[in-house]
Amino acid sequence: MIQAIETILADIPTVRAHKLSVATMQSQTLVLVRIRCRDGIEGWGEATTIGGLNYGDESPESIKVNIDTHIAPLLLGMTADNVAACMARVRKVIQGNRFAKCAIETALMDAQGKRLGVPVSDLLGGRLRDALPVAWTLASGDTRKDIAEAEAMLEQRRHRIFKLKIGARSVEDDVRHVLAIKKALGDAVSIRVDVNMAWSELEAQQGIAALQAGGIDLIEQPVRSEQSAALARLSRRFTVPMMADEALKGPLSALSLVGEAAASVFAIKIAQSGGLVPARLAADIAQLAGVSLYGGTMLEGAVGTAASAHLFSTFDDLSFGTELFGPLLLTQEILAEPLVYRDFMLQVPTGPGLGIQVDMDRLDALRRR
Repeated sequence: MIQAIETILADIPTVRAHKLSVATMQSQTLVLVRIRCRDGIEGWGEATTIGGLNYGDESPESIKVNIDTHIAPLLLGMTADNVAACMARVRKVIQGNRFAKCAIETALMDAQGKRLGVPVSDLLGGRLRDALPVAWTLASGDTRKDIAEAEAMLEQRRHRIFKLKIGARSVEDDVRHVLAIKKALGDAVSIRVDVNMAWSELEAQQGIAALQAGGIDLIEQPVRSEQSAALARLSRRFTVPMMADEALKGPLSALSLVGEAAASVFAIKIAQSGGLVPARLAADIAQLAGVSLYGGTMLEGAVGTAASAHLFSTFDDLSFGTELFGPLLLTQEILAEPLVYRDFMLQVPTGPGLGIQVDMDRLDALRRR
C-alpha cells in the first residue's frame, strides 16, 4: 500500500553555462519524487525540466504543487504493486502534467523492481544492451571553448558524439560556428545540431543546406513543435536526417508524426512522453514505421537518467545513441554511488529497481527549503 508521497526540489549549479535558443542555464532544479510503501520499500522518480516555462508548460514549482495537491491524494492507500492500476487512475483524472506523471510512474516501478528483486529494464521487456553510447552537448556558444571542451571529452574517452545548441544567433553565425567545430574535430566524431525550434521554415532551408554540405550528421527540431508539416517538408527536401524532439509528446504525437512522415529520427524522452510506458509505446510506433531512435534527455539528474537508461536498454534500435549526460552537467552528486560513464558509454545499472541509492545527506544539503 502507498503510505506517503514526497516531492523534493533540489537546486544544483551546472559545471558551465548551458545555452539554448530559449534560455541560458546556470543551474538545474531537480524535481524528485519519493514514494514510501507499507512493506518498507520506497521508490524514486524524477520530473526535471529544461529552462522552466521558457521551454515547456510545466515548471519545477508547478510539478511539485500538482503532485502534492492533486496526484498524491489519488494514490495514497492504493496497492503499490499494481503500477498499471495506479497510473490508470492518475491518467484518467489528471490532464496533461506529463512530467509529473513520469516521476510517479518511475517511482512506482523503482519500488516494484525492488519488491521483485529485478531491474526496471526487466519490467519493460528486458534489456538488449548493458551500456549506451552518450552524446555531449556543446552549449557555451563560444567556438574555441566548445572545441577545447570536445577535445577534452575525447581525451577522457567520455564522449565522441557532440550536439551543438544553436538558434540564438543568426543562421549565418550559427552555421559558421558549427562548421568550424566540425572542421576542428574531423570525421572521427559525430556532430549534430539542435535548433530547439528557433528557425522559420525559410531559415531552416538556408541553414540545413549549409550544414548538410558541411557533413553534419543530424538536425534536431529546426522548426516549432506544432509545425509538423514544415518539418515533413524539410525531411523530404534534405538527405541529412531530421529528428523530432519537442514535437514528440507521447504515443499519439508519435503516431501523427509517423503518418506525416515528418522525421526520420525520434528523440524519445520519458518525461516528455508522460512516463516509461508511454515512452515505450512511442518508440514501438517509431520502430514499426521504420523511424530510428535516439535516447533523449531533459537534463535530468541521476534518477531520471537511470530510469531512461533502463528503458533505452530495451530498444531494438538505438542507432543514433543517447544523450544521457545530465548528471555530468551538474556540480553535485546525489547518489551514494554515481552512475558509471566509461569508454564513451553509460553503464546501465544492474541492481533491483533503478539500481541506484539516493544519498539523503547529500540531497538534504541541496533541497530547496
